[in-house]
Amino acid sequence: MRTLGGMVESLRAFGAVFRNPNLRRLQLAGAGSTLGTWAYGVAIAVYAYHAGGAKAVGILYAVRWGIGAVAAPWFAVLADRTSRRRTMLAADLVRFALLTGIAVLAFADGSWIVVFVLAVAATAASSAFHPAEAALLPSLVETPEELTAANAVMNSISSIGMFLGPALAGVLLAASGTGAVFAMTAATFVWSALFLIRIPADSQPEPVEGSTRGGEIVAGFRAIASTGPLRLVVGITATQMLVTGALEVLIVVLALRVLHGGNGAVGWLNTAMGVGCLIGVVVVAALVGRKRLAGDLAFGAVVFGAPIALAAVWSNLGFAVVLFALIGIGTTVVDVAGMTLMQRSAEEAVLARVFGVLESAILGTLAVGALLAPLLVAGLGPRGALIATGVVIPAVVVLALPALRRVDDTARIAEEPLELLRKLPLFAPLPPTVLERLAAAAVELHMQPMAGIITQGARGDWFYVIRSGRATVEVDGAETGELGPGDFFGEIALLRDVPRTATVRALEPLDLYGLERDDFLAAVTGHAPSRAAADSIVAARLPAGAAL
Repeated sequence: MRTLGGMVESLRAFGAVFRNPNLRRLQLAGAGSTLGTWAYGVAIAVYAYHAGGAKAVGILYAVRWGIGAVAAPWFAVLADRTSRRRTMLAADLVRFALLTGIAVLAFADGSWIVVFVLAVAATAASSAFHPAEAALLPSLVETPEELTAANAVMNSISSIGMFLGPALAGVLLAASGTGAVFAMTAATFVWSALFLIRIPADSQPEPVEGSTRGGEIVAGFRAIASTGPLRLVVGITATQMLVTGALEVLIVVLALRVLHGGNGAVGWLNTAMGVGCLIGVVVVAALVGRKRLAGDLAFGAVVFGAPIALAAVWSNLGFAVVLFALIGIGTTVVDVAGMTLMQRSAEEAVLARVFGVLESAILGTLAVGALLAPLLVAGLGPRGALIATGVVIPAVVVLALPALRRVDDTARIAEEPLELLRKLPLFAPLPPTVLERLAAAAVELHMQPMAGIITQGARGDWFYVIRSGRATVEVDGAETGELGPGDFFGEIALLRDVPRTATVRALEPLDLYGLERDDFLAAVTGHAPSRAAADSIVAARLPAGAAL
């Protein structure tokens, strides 16, 4: 019954994603960006090959990935300090301009050096899009389950783009040439921008207290270094991308030298992996109800890595196709679980920078993996290289298993205080991930009848919300009102840094949730809409003498 309930909850979450108009717009914008990126990758490789052969392709890809890895953390600062939506829009418009220039040069047989420079600049601009997208998404969902489902849908779009982008590029290359693909790619970035414009402007996150210009760039690195779940996700994802980079080379080696399947086998294995990525969305839907993201991350990593090693054992194309479908499933589970865990673990103010560090790690480890693969083949042979590559991630998961279990044990969602806090007007504007952390910090309190909770004139250190029971409010010894389930008090002394303006006593057995000063202020003052709502409540209560 628990499994069935989890599946029903998952289906509701996926339904909510498709009913949410702003999430749909973000997903469609991501579809345009992904489609263009994959089509452009095929065309620029073909263009580089004709310009300077395989060596030119390798150099261009190394420079593109390297520059992207360096640029991602810097652009992520822009997303955190201004607006995630505007950062994505800027990335789209810059890429449109660059790809239009590349298309013109390709049609006119212009300088290939200029094309390469523009291509590197386009990759750098792309590195700004995905961290901002990942940081914006949590503000558009309403529940933890919806966040996971939204990430799964985004991953599905990426998988479809992985098919459709190269397919469209192939058709246009055959019919017209690289210039047509570059022009089409420019159009996909316009598509993305048009959907982003329709998403309401997001508010600028409040700066981290004590931050300096020099510290802005390292804030994402510092957040990851100090947060266990973030360290785990970045470490496992970087390892996965290292293996993925190697697999880009080894898939050709497997098809030609182990399976002896010819060029067609390369296509079949890539297709199987893409189909597996889509099947992985169904697997994610089944796992959402478990609410054990670290365990899902470990499961996906093993499913991704182990089949690579197994592919070296049997020289059978049909078996290899099944194994590569499993690799695709593992890829989706790792991507969705890892992204969701990062969104729930990172502070709102540095969220884009955390994803900027991840983007940098992804691009850097992809390049390293691609460079290591030929060395492994030369030293261990094709089968040995596959086995050595495939066992890396399972070995890392085994070593990280105690830490992964601790993350899941401490990351359970405090559902009752979460539902209670979500209904309060000063918390309603907060992103779901911030509300989750606030609910986890809530302390359950029990008061006997006539017990005092706060005293007029005392220092205010806590905020309270009533779970059950009734309380009386007294100002200068006179009763001024009663509070019941769902009512809250204690916010004014915290927000205005003044002594308590009233006394609150329990009239009957009273159950409350309390939030300490630092947790309350960090959540409310760190998010502009929530701060505005809190200020309105303070202004409304003070004249009436009901301020607490």
